[in-house]
Amino acid sequence: MPQIAQVAATYASQLFWLLLVFGTIFVVIGLGMYPKIQGTVIARDRKIEDDLAEARHANEAADRLEEDYRKKLNDEHAAAHITVEKARNDAARETERKLAIANEENEALLASAMADLAQRRKAARQEIEQVAAEAARDLVAKVSGVQADPAEAAREVKEVMHGAD
Repeated sequence: MPQIAQVAATYASQLFWLLLVFGTIFVVIGLGMYPKIQGTVIARDRKIEDDLAEARHANEAADRLEEDYRKKLNDEHAAAHITVEKARNDAARETERKLAIANEENEALLASAMADLAQRRKAARQEIEQVAAEAARDLVAKVSGVQADPAEAAREVKEVMHGAD
């Protein structure tokens, strides 16, 4: 059979070209392109890992900054609270001091007013005693026609007025 005899020659030629084409494809792709592709994949993976590591470090740094910020904010709040409390205490002490001074001034004014009132009472009493003594002398003179001694009339009026106290 001639067809079978041709198969070996035809298939051998086709097998040769098949191996040659696949060998060329293997050499070009397998040895030329594949290492470049593999290098690109490795570089991409390394870049992703580096980016992730950098992101983790940035996140940790941000967490530290936030913690420092919160700590500083809390410290400043505590310092402000202490300052406000100190100012409140200082104001209370100053108010108490001013109140004490005002009370002393009021007591001094009251004492002065009381002394002035006592002096005015004394003066008014003396004036009343003088008027009463003169009125008594005039009354005695009108009723009895006798002129009473001014000193005696003043003494009698004092006796009557002090007995009424």
